[in-house]
Amino acid sequence: MTGRTWSVSIEADGDRPMTREEIVELADAVAVHDGIATGIGTTAYGAQILVEAPSRDEAAERATALFAEAVARAGLPVWPVTRVAPMSQVDELEELERMTVADEPGDGPR
Repeated sequence: MTGRTWSVSIEADGDRPMTREEIVELADAVAVHDGIATGIGTTAYGAQILVEAPSRDEAAERATALFAEAVARAGLPVWPVTRVAPMSQVDELEELERMTVADEPGDGPR
């Protein structure tokens, strides 16, 4: 597949708090995609997954499909996906540069 590497954050909201064990199962399921999982004690679960894709939209689609597979593999309840946020490595570097410049002395409000 051609394209760039995207880090895609995905979250699904539900109706009960997630247990540590459930999120560990999700973490195991997304680990094959260099992913991490979140949600212990919250009424949502999520993951950040790395995918290769030529565009932001295709990265979101691919990551959403991988997330659905991981949710099924982990045995979690299927909740509606409420957030999908793809960010390319180029985007991440630009964001880091903006944050670094903003942290420099003398750049704040006068």
